[in-house]
Amino acid sequence: MNSEELKIKVETALQEIRPYLEADGGNIKLVEITDDTVSVQLEGACLGCSVNQMTLKNGVEATIKKYAPQIKRVIEINGITF
Repeated sequence: MNSEELKIKVETALQEIRPYLEADGGNIKLVEITDDTVSVQLEGACLGCSVNQMTLKNGVEATIKKYAPQIKRVIEINGITF
């Protein structure tokens, strides 16, 4: 799979989870994909949410891996690694 196909798959995964984030006043944006890592930026209410780490690991990362199994981790651009 080339980099453009991978980006499309990751964006599709984010589109799947985005409505849940938006329902709580938040959002997520793809920052970059490098090797087996996806970097994202949480926005809105997600920034200060006490469960954002769980959301990244169990929601975002799991959904991305469903579409792109070669992705091994998702990081939030503020430097939190999961």
